[in-house]
Amino acid sequence: MNVVGQLVAALGTAVVTDAAALALTQADRSGHVSASAPLAVVHAMSVADIATTLRIANATGTPVVTRGAGTGLAGGAIASGGEIVLSTLAMDRVLEINPADQLAVIEPGILNGRFNEILAEHGFWFAPDPASKAISTVGGNIATNAGGLLCAKYGVTRDAVLGLTVVLADGEVLELGHRSVKGVTGLDLTALFVGSEGLLGVIAGATVRIRPLVAGVVATIAAYFPTVTDAAAASAGITAAGIQPAVMEIMDAASLEATATLLALPSVSTGEAHLVVQTDGPAAAAEAEEALGIILAMGGRAELSTDPVVGEQLLAVRRAMHPAMARLGTTLIEDVSVPRSALPAMFAEIVRIEQAYGIRIPTVAHAGDGNLHPNFIFDGPEVPDLIWRAADELFGAALKLGGTLTGEHGIGILKKRWLGDELGETQLELQRRIKAVFDPNGILNPGKVF
Repeated sequence: MNVVGQLVAALGTAVVTDAAALALTQADRSGHVSASAPLAVVHAMSVADIATTLRIANATGTPVVTRGAGTGLAGGAIASGGEIVLSTLAMDRVLEINPADQLAVIEPGILNGRFNEILAEHGFWFAPDPASKAISTVGGNIATNAGGLLCAKYGVTRDAVLGLTVVLADGEVLELGHRSVKGVTGLDLTALFVGSEGLLGVIAGATVRIRPLVAGVVATIAAYFPTVTDAAAASAGITAAGIQPAVMEIMDAASLEATATLLALPSVSTGEAHLVVQTDGPAAAAEAEEALGIILAMGGRAELSTDPVVGEQLLAVRRAMHPAMARLGTTLIEDVSVPRSALPAMFAEIVRIEQAYGIRIPTVAHAGDGNLHPNFIFDGPEVPDLIWRAADELFGAALKLGGTLTGEHGIGILKKRWLGDELGETQLELQRRIKAVFDPNGILNPGKVF
């Protein structure tokens, strides 16, 4: 019996081979599409379903691609011919909310936004805040160590994960981590799996930190500057002053123009860069006033609001960035990070690369932590060589400034050619050997990252 037959015999209707369903797994939000469809999609409903799938796949040497909502931006969950897609999207329950210990136990398929709706009913929230939170799963957030708008103050996904239920390539189930605030017994395998992009095992559940809802005023500043380097300098000035905003985001003129067109915002002037700053907590009002003073002193024009509805409207401009880019053509969305003090220099490098290659690179940045998202726009399904050359130069510039290839999207397919530039051959080989310990037959997400 072939591998699909074995899966059907063991899992029944959870196994789907419909051509339309298979085609959906050949792409994600990166714009990359694989050349051929996978063998089948397994819609796991339990840890046991995941373990059964992996035991069959490992015994037959069949590659497995784990997939949640398919919102990734690096091609990390794209499937192709000869592979099994293991979907955890149907595993979407919140199993426990523990206010006393400020933790929750969840299945991987719960959407980030839905999880926060449930937590809000109990007076809590989950801090990781990717722009895709309405459509991305927490399991996917964990697999890529997703960041988002709030991570400058509240940390990335890794900072919110206490423990994981993981299924290894041979079907063995591991319980990693702990429910206590502290825990340093042995090597930190929980942290190793966060951001592992499906290479080491399948995340089948998680114990995560939750926070009490933030009390008090939330203050939001929408500011505009003549150039993006001016906006970056102001954000660096806010950081240097010791202010820690919950949100601090930059949009260059090209990204602001595209978003204003999408949202039909007549009040946005073309040619300007945008900086949005949001403070929360007991010192929110005072911090916002101090940040506003820095912005005005550095040549920005700005408005400040403590109305929560107005604040969300101001943030909606930034959150609409990705759909705005999608209207312009095929988008290669990049994800470099640099030290926060190097933001002005990195934006200057992007402007230089735009001029050198005769292209526009609409860019937004999580200015609070130095994570930039340059967007390369082109026509058609294939990335032109000109775009790859410009991207190569951009990555090199980030590394020279003490930065990294990816802050939150992961390596996936799209960035693996540059991995050695940052890690060096010794570390790259060590990481390959670590993968081999967890996945000796190499069935998990082959062709990704390494």
